[in-house]
Amino acid sequence: MEADIRYKPSFAAIFLKLVPGEFIMAEADAMVSMDEGTQIRTKFNGGFLPALLRRIFGKESMFVNVFSCPKHKASSDLVLSQAFPGDIVPIELHGTMMYLQPGAFVACTSGIKLGVGYAGIRSWINREGLFRLKVSGRGIVWIGAYGGIFEREVQNEYIVDTGHLVAYEPTLSIGLGLAGGVFSSFFGGEGLVARMRGQGKIYMQSRSMDGLAAWTNAHLY
Repeated sequence: MEADIRYKPSFAAIFLKLVPGEFIMAEADAMVSMDEGTQIRTKFNGGFLPALLRRIFGKESMFVNVFSCPKHKASSDLVLSQAFPGDIVPIELHGTMMYLQPGAFVACTSGIKLGVGYAGIRSWINREGLFRLKVSGRGIVWIGAYGGIFEREVQNEYIVDTGHLVAYEPTLSIGLGLAGGVFSSFFGGEGLVARMRGQGKIYMQSRSMDGLAAWTNAHLY
């Protein structure tokens, strides 16, 4: 399989070349274009109940599309993207797990399993969602976000502003706190933040949908 991410970081899209026997699982409505004859089938990912939980608690579609190259073709070209402008990055899992924030999943290879896990009340208060998407197995997961995506290795504690967290390893926990003192936190506009504790990798987005919504609303009137 060949995979190339183009038009980063503002309008990223995944350009794939599949050969017979390979398939890609993607979020519903992620397909931009594909070769004639490329096979596509739609299914509940993991069965009806897990798909329903992902829809209710993970803000993901109940359905995923599976794209594959038919045996009579040498290869199939496929282009995938996300609904909003922003970046896409691949994460390679080697029998490991990663937590994704709602809406971050774009696509994955055949060895990846999707599930939903409880994130905790602190995550919900911090507007990061009460539940989180779990990806595990062996293969590649492509995640997307509004703005550019960058990563950090957390050794003890790292502070992330609300709405900027995209994905993190299960060795990390999300705490809730103020960015600074009470006065500077609330009157400086930062308010509550996520305090990532432990050791592991986190992925963040350089822009926030909440920030965009607040800016847009302020200019409507």
